[in-house]
Amino acid sequence: MKERNEKLMNVFWLRTYVLQKNSTRWKYLMKRSATETTFVTAFLIFLFLVIASALSFAGWIDLAKYSGHFYKKVAKSTIKPQIFEYPLDCNAWNKTKTCPRTYPTSYKPLNPNNLTCPEYFRWIHEDLRHWKNTGITREILEKAKKYANFRLIILDGKIYIERYEKYSIQTRHLFTMYGIVQLLRWYPGKLPNLEIMFDTNDRPVVAAKDFRQPNSGPPPLFRYCSDWRSMDIVFPDWSFWGWAETNIRPWRSMVKNIKEGNKRSNWKDRIPFAYWRGNPKVSPIRKDLMKCNVTPKQNWDTLLYIQDWVDQSRKGYKESNIEDQCTHRFKIYVEGWAWSVSEKYIFACDSPTLYITPRYYDFFMRGMIPQQHYWPIRDTDKCKSLKFAVQWGNNHTDKAQAIGKAGSDFIHEDMKMERVFDYIYHLLNEYAKLQKFDPVVPPNATEICSESLACPSDGIWRKFMEEALEKSPSNTEPCTLPPPYNPQQLKAFIEQNIKATKQVEAMEDEYWSRLNKKQ
Repeated sequence: MKERNEKLMNVFWLRTYVLQKNSTRWKYLMKRSATETTFVTAFLIFLFLVIASALSFAGWIDLAKYSGHFYKKVAKSTIKPQIFEYPLDCNAWNKTKTCPRTYPTSYKPLNPNNLTCPEYFRWIHEDLRHWKNTGITREILEKAKKYANFRLIILDGKIYIERYEKYSIQTRHLFTMYGIVQLLRWYPGKLPNLEIMFDTNDRPVVAAKDFRQPNSGPPPLFRYCSDWRSMDIVFPDWSFWGWAETNIRPWRSMVKNIKEGNKRSNWKDRIPFAYWRGNPKVSPIRKDLMKCNVTPKQNWDTLLYIQDWVDQSRKGYKESNIEDQCTHRFKIYVEGWAWSVSEKYIFACDSPTLYITPRYYDFFMRGMIPQQHYWPIRDTDKCKSLKFAVQWGNNHTDKAQAIGKAGSDFIHEDMKMERVFDYIYHLLNEYAKLQKFDPVVPPNATEICSESLACPSDGIWRKFMEEALEKSPSNTEPCTLPPPYNPQQLKAFIEQNIKATKQVEAMEDEYWSRLNKKQ
């Protein structure tokens, strides 16, 4: 029991809760109300102008006193501002092999945004706390070079890359760079000067045990996931801008596709089993999961399928569309070699996610709470834990459906592309505040932009980059970053998560105890 408590403490010290409700009916009524009142509003404005003109002609009022203020309001309410788009300019790139200078270097949002960012943004402070006292010096930054695939420099609104020879899986580095370039197009002129080191491989490498002394100066290294033993800084993964090797489209497109996939079947009409599809060869925990598959001799209420990406590429990925996989009442999440990109797609299906106890976390999972956004599954006894979860969900359909919907709403709202950009924006800004040196462009660095990355590409790589291109600056300001947790808040957060998980485990133990007594 003591070992289990310690494990849960390690798992949950980087998780938190946020749930924003979104009323579809309210949006419908607002849209309808706006349509119905348009004619009435236009008629009243016309009538007012006629009467005001008549009174002015009779000399009863001086219209000049009010004209400026009134007509500005009328213009603001009736004339839609023109939004300019800036597509890829491959003609300019092909001629000069230099980045075009036609994109705006600053912007004024049409609808200033005073929204507070989702709760999980508070973990930006936690990820950067290791450098709060010392700051990030040039010496500390250079320590991260031995782990990095590339150094990224933002200087005076331009982005530069210094590539290293370290192996990078597939084209992760390319789409990560492309994502940061899109952030600059989304919020032009708002990113500070900075230098970061980025590792595009899976597992964290900056071990906390090596930097236990005060002011020990761990190397600041960005990557896609971390764990409680490490100090790596988490950053949204490359697939938000497309994963060409697996035919997974950019996130804006995928969210729309999955929403359509959700509409194809009501949750209660879905197959009442737990579903997982993936590559079991990448980790022992996945190989162990395959023992829980349905066979003629056993039924753990799980349907598990092996995903052969080579075979799927030959078939044109016809059997691996993510939007076609929202067909079961329950979805299983299990880590791979580290955290898995599949996480966000699994949660988006409106089905409760049966979340096998992880070791690693990405940037958003720390905003989700057991029993509210997902159902926790023991990693030590997966089959029994999964069986109980499915049985409980099928016997408590309203509660299970609510969990699935909450997890899905989190992904579709708090994880939409605008919020992903906001997370990166605040992460880089907070990081830049810690820098104790002036960024410089190394001799071997090259400037990158949408054109330098997309125009030389071809096939699906080019297609996805065009699809993920931000053609115009944002209409809003970034959301407001919430403050860091204080020790009391963090303690309460940890205890809340552990309590919710242990409640599930207690129910599970009671279920199997009763079942064994009957046999």
